[in-house]
Order: sequence, then C-alpha cells, then structure tokens
Amino acid sequence: MTDLIWTLVFAQVAMGGFDTLYHHELTERLAWRPSQAGELRLHGVRNLSYAVMLLGLGWTQPQGGLALALIALMLGELVVTLWDFVEEDRTRKLPASERITHTLLTLNYGVVLALVIPLLAGWATNPTALVPTFYDVWSLLCSLAAVGVVVFGLRDLAAARRTARIVAADPVPLVQALAPRQAVLVTGATGLIGRRLVAALVGAGHEVIALTRDRRAAADLPAPIRIVTSLDQIADDARVDAIVNLAGEPISDGLWTPAKRRRIVGSRLAVTRAVVALIARLDRRPEVLVSGSAIGWYGLRGDETLDETADGADCFSRTVCRRWERAAMAAQDLGVRVVRLRIGIVLAVDGGALSRMLTPFEFGLGGPFGAGRHWMSWIHLDDLVRLIAHAVATPGLNGPVNGTAPEPVRNAAFAQALGRALRRPAVLPAPAAPLRLALGAFADELLLKGQRVIPAAALASGFTFTYPTLDEALGDIVGASKPGRPRTDASQPRALAPA
Repeated sequence: MTDLIWTLVFAQVAMGGFDTLYHHELTERLAWRPSQAGELRLHGVRNLSYAVMLLGLGWTQPQGGLALALIALMLGELVVTLWDFVEEDRTRKLPASERITHTLLTLNYGVVLALVIPLLAGWATNPTALVPTFYDVWSLLCSLAAVGVVVFGLRDLAAARRTARIVAADPVPLVQALAPRQAVLVTGATGLIGRRLVAALVGAGHEVIALTRDRRAAADLPAPIRIVTSLDQIADDARVDAIVNLAGEPISDGLWTPAKRRRIVGSRLAVTRAVVALIARLDRRPEVLVSGSAIGWYGLRGDETLDETADGADCFSRTVCRRWERAAMAAQDLGVRVVRLRIGIVLAVDGGALSRMLTPFEFGLGGPFGAGRHWMSWIHLDDLVRLIAHAVATPGLNGPVNGTAPEPVRNAAFAQALGRALRRPAVLPAPAAPLRLALGAFADELLLKGQRVIPAAALASGFTFTYPTLDEALGDIVGASKPGRPRTDASQPRALAPA
C-alpha cells in the first residue's frame, strides 16, 4: 500500500477523532442524550467496523474471499455512515462545524475507497489466505487507532442501552406548588434552568412569556408559548403574575478576559433593569420577581458554613452577584416581592458543570480539582425548578434564598460520588498549578475554591428536597438509580458532610 493511501486513511482517522471528541463528546454530549440512542448504535457499529478495517489493512494482505469480505465491510461502513447522516438530521440540529466535518469525511472516504477497493479486488483473485505484513509506522498507527475506535465503539453501544435509564422525568409535578393558570415571564428561557422551568410551566397549563435574544434558540421550546426578543414587546396591559429572571452571559464557558467580565456583568444588569422597567409600566404589576444570583455572592469563605445571613468576601463572583441583586431589589420600591435566588452548582445531564465532567469520569480519567478540600454546594436541576415554583407560591418568602441542597460536600467527595454513580475510579486529580496558570481567577473561584452553603431560608419556609444527598442526585442523573421522591422530613438540614 502506498504512502498516499495511508495518508488519506489517517486523515480520515484524524477527522473522525476530531468529530468524536469535539462534537460528539464535548459539545453535543451524545452519550447522555436519550434522544440519540439510534445514533449511538450506528456510531458503535461504525467504530467497530473501522477497527476491523484498520487492523485488516495495517497488518495483513487479505487474499481471495477475505479480500472480498473486507470490500463488503468497507461498503457496508459507507451505508452505515449515510444512515447515520439521516438519523442525525432526524433527531437533532447539527452545528455547522459538524456538517462541514461530515462532508470532508465523506469525500475523503470516497477517495480511500477508490484507491483501496481496486487493490483488494486484485488480491481477491488469489486463493483465500491472510498474509501477515508490516507497514512500519503505519501498522503501529493502525493498532493505536483501532484501540481508540474500539473503546469509543463499545462505549457508544453501552451508552445506547443506558439511555432508557436517563430519560428526564415528567416536568409538570415540579411546579405543582403554583396556583392554576399563572402568567409567568421567564428570562433566560433557553438556558439549562430556563428550559426545564418552561417545560414544566407549559406542561402544567400556565401561560409563559419567554425572553430570548435569538428566536432560533427558542424554536424547540414547548408550545404554546409566547417568545419575545425584547421586553418592549410586552404591552402595558399584559397580564404577568410572576417573573423569573435567569438571563445572563454564561460565567463558566470561557476565560475571564476583561471583555468577558464586562459581558458577564453587563448582560445581567441590562436584563434585570429592563425587567424592573417593565414592572414599572405594567398596569397590573406582578406579585413576585424571582431573580437569579449565585452563591458566588459569598465570595471564597473556606470551611465556614454559610446561610442567607452570612456576609461575603470580595472577588469577581461576588461583584457580579452584588450588582445583579442590587438591580433586582429596585423592584421592591414598586411593591413587588423580590426573591434573590443564590444558585449553587446545578447538576444535570444536559448542561452545566456536571455535563462537562461526565466524559472524563466515564473513561476513568476523573478526580478532584487540586487537593479536593474545597466545598461544593450543589443542587439537582429538578429541585431548583421546584424551589423556583415554591418561591413564587410562598408569599412569606423574600430576600436572599440559597438554591443549594442541604448537604454540601468537599470536591474530593464529589469526585468519589460521581465515580460511584458511573462505576468508575475517580483518582486522577487535576493539579492546581496548571489550572491557575491557564485560567487565572476563573480557576480559583470556580474550580479550586468554593463555598459551604446551606439552604436555611428554603427549609424554614417548608421546602423539601427530592434529592437532598449527592448520591441520590447523581444516581438519578446518570441512570444509576430510580428517580427520587419529595421528602417530608427535610424541615431541617441533615448533618453536614464530615470536614
């Protein structure tokens, strides 16, 4: 086989690896999307076919019937790929970069077939035999690539079977605390929390107005729903019973450059001030504004146990949250009850910090950040949506409310719990020094330090958690256990995890 053929083969391998790692794992996270079970099966079959082809071409010269079998396998892989393209278009929206990659893969594979099949056809004229051969570094690369595609192929087949266990529960019960037929404005409706909240509200028969910057991003929100791109599109006589303000530039999706910091702060202030301006001009003002914030309000406080009465320590996260909350509190002067929801690490399979951890942990590459001694205050996505509904429906609840589960854990304990849920070891730490060098303050505030927060106000108001412990939450999210049920005995926080 010529160097040209091998070069094209490994161009195919490189593009396929990029497609798998960047699109399938990092951005689309297909292994954790129940809707993609069919696509995962096709990927698994295709990857295992690639392994056979790589080993067959890299270490042997198949003769006779074996050469014909390899031709059939290569043509069959082409059929599987075309079938996969149809399945992808049917079940999800492909980003432009993935479509371009698929086009290049198809063209390159066509050239490979045009060069390899005549070679195999010539070998097919010989008596059936498997002649060992060695193509120097190409054979070694074939072995390495074959191991990679086998690992991902078997994982995709296993993930396809797992999808039946991670189907999201019916969202409607999450908002059962609300009175019937409420009119709710949700900003940030296309984010992780907003999507689940909107699904619950619409499913329960409430009237939802969703604010989004991009109508295309809201195209798959459930109907019936009213989508607006500006609060100016809401008339003065519109009925709005409650507002849930979640909009803002994502804080953990990039380096905190000066421009990124300005967007993080500016986006939150702009939307919140627009919400207050809307409230001021409505003929009938809403009863409550539940405005997002974060436990970053407390700053970095080490091992201190923090409830809503605690003060904060200065850092960028605290600056963001203080200004955000101050903007929301202006609605109090208009006679509106304001709940400032200080949200912790939201656990969900389809977004947020946990979703970015699943792939390395699933492959046994997970572990604590740094020494793993810092605290993580977390909450299951469904409990957070229930808490938002509870805040809307509870007239006596106002001011700061911690949106965290009753049992914060240290980062090392979190890593161990995720490893247990996935049945994988979780012993490979991410060293602190490289993280600080690469990410600066981002690493300290979001990865290497944290807050030990308890939801005192929520518990005192009668809220109960469906997932009060980390093992229960992670077991539900990754399909390792049956969904939990709301507890009736959580009027007080459980004992905190050992220090």
